Amino acid sequence: MERINLETSERQQFIDVTQLVYQRVKKYKINSGLCVIFCPHTTAAVTINENADCDVVSDIGNYLNKAVPWNNNYSHREGNSAAHIKSSLFGCSLTVIVNNAELVLGTWQGIYFCEFDGPRSRYLDIEVVGNK
Repeated sequence: MERINLETSERQQFIDVTQLVYQRVKKYKINSGLCVIFCPHTTAAVTINENADCDVVSDIGNYLNKAVPWNNNYSHREGNSAAHIKSSLFGCSLTVIVNNAELVLGTWQGIYFCEFDGPRSRYLDIEVVGNK
């Protein structure tokens, strides 16, 4: 297992971690297999989306803030229910195909760590399995 440590600087932030994941995958020299990316935080998530135009993640963030506002008379006493809801909407793990030691992603796709309760110190766990 590999770990990617992250420091977030905003309450809600999308960090492109594609190259960080790729660096971990490359060293295994897997001919064919899978890469599992796991986020062990209940107020953060992972997703795959476009990484060519930063307006896409900005639009996603703006929509999320409208759909799940930070203050909405939630019952959770810690005050971060919106972050928990957003995390559940995105999910805590991804599985990406690996072929010839490369992540199999579409032309415009990137892997994002999604912070919903920052700033914080966070991490992702990466597991690579397959055949050499």
